[in-house]
Amino acid sequence: MSKRTQVVLTKDVSKLGREGDLVEVAPGYARNYLLPYSFAVRATPGILRQVERRREEERQRLIELKQQAQSRKTALETIGRFTVAKPVGENEAIFGTVTDRELAEAIEKATGQEVDRRGITLPDINKIGFYKAHIKLHPEVTAEVEIHVVAP
Repeated sequence: MSKRTQVVLTKDVSKLGREGDLVEVAPGYARNYLLPYSFAVRATPGILRQVERRREEERQRLIELKQQAQSRKTALETIGRFTVAKPVGENEAIFGTVTDRELAEAIEKATGQEVDRRGITLPDINKIGFYKAHIKLHPEVTAEVEIHVVAP
């Protein structure tokens, strides 16, 4: 058996790793495929330092994104209640339903913050009243806001 060769991937390679990963591969695979097609570079001490520096920068960027999501959560929960107007029929039943797009527009109008509507989780709303909605701002940060559905 020949020994394995360490390379740092410069592009994502299916079934091997993502850009910037340090992987061990067979010498022939590195020599005949990864290196000639610029999918990887040989792992040298200088390259490893660059990879470590990039990882640290990425970690700092992710921490910053999470802090921004926390501050947005605080702002949304401070306001707490957003009003959505819907046409009403008999027995306070609304026509249609409240959509995530309508809630995102109400939040943007009230706060000036743009919220991704795909991160909004709404309960089934078919009458006027108060409801709770969850807004996913970050994979680890979710805000809970109250929706007040009223007649126009």
